[in-house]
Amino acid sequence: MSAREWLDKDFYAELGVSSDASADEIKKAYRKLARENHPDANPGDTKAENKFKAVSEAYGVLSDPEKRKQYDEARRLFASGGGAGQGGVGGFGGGFGAPPGGGGAGFDLGDLFGGMGGQSGGFGDLFGGVFGNRRGGGASTVNRPTRGSDVETEVRIDFTEAVKGATVPLRLSSPTTCTTCHGSGARPGTSPRRCSTCSGQGAVTRNQGAFAFSEPCPDCRGRGRVVDQPCSECRGEGVSTKTRTLTVRIPQGVSEGQRIRLAHQGEPGRNGASAGDLYVVVHVNPHQVFGRSGNNLTITVPVTFPELALGATLTVPTLESKVSVKVPRGPTAAVLSGCVARESVRRTAATGICW
Repeated sequence: MSAREWLDKDFYAELGVSSDASADEIKKAYRKLARENHPDANPGDTKAENKFKAVSEAYGVLSDPEKRKQYDEARRLFASGGGAGQGGVGGFGGGFGAPPGGGGAGFDLGDLFGGMGGQSGGFGDLFGGVFGNRRGGGASTVNRPTRGSDVETEVRIDFTEAVKGATVPLRLSSPTTCTTCHGSGARPGTSPRRCSTCSGQGAVTRNQGAFAFSEPCPDCRGRGRVVDQPCSECRGEGVSTKTRTLTVRIPQGVSEGQRIRLAHQGEPGRNGASAGDLYVVVHVNPHQVFGRSGNNLTITVPVTFPELALGATLTVPTLESKVSVKVPRGPTAAVLSGCVARESVRRTAATGICW
């Protein structure tokens, strides 16, 4: 994929949101599309799998404020000039092709982006895998180690498990490092060879008029190496989508919508880099009797008018036992509320059950 093709991707359209969508709107759109197109929900559906990968890629950029800012700035840069290969961007009349006076030096987009790769938060951080750096014949950043993408999934637990904590199994279909070739992509007993087209750099330079583009090598797809005898398990990709079962420890007192991070359980990294993280979003089933108010359990107990007028002692259930609650005589309100120091969502917090 060329640099221009990559920038032509509309991540906002992929998620079905506007370019000024809030972080919550982007997250909500991603979760909806991820659920609808998840491989577990669409076994054998290649179209759904590709859509799942596309929305994951889009969310990976738009959910990160710094990457989103860089992505928006880059799209504005190209859009303002009518696209790469056309004259003029922004206030630079006559295009980037040559300086005033008709010089022959072309503008290299690799210098614009790849040369900023050493700066924290620069365009090179986001587009280092698209543009190479041709300054002084330096190595391309296309095949540099790249951390794997983060993955988000969901788990649903019972109310009691949320209150007391639990350990639950999680079945997940996601890309993982191939166990047959250990990520090399080559058939066991063989090894990848250095790409002769790009000399192992992973990128080639293409001149288009006054522009010079550094883009991923078409023969090795930006990897800098070629697999002549691909692994039968992953077909030379080094990763394969598999269903795996993980054990997730749900902490005591977890709340609805809380995210639990499992380090290095996301998509595998590239060229020896570490895997991304897995984020598990917890959904809690409601209880038929109890509710939650912060760290307190809540319960609604019906009382009769004589009990309100004369006072009474009620037996109130808790998750583990029952407690006696005194209703004072002659309350002034139809709704009585109070707390008993007995049971709470978090043992380390102030205890109480409210009604």
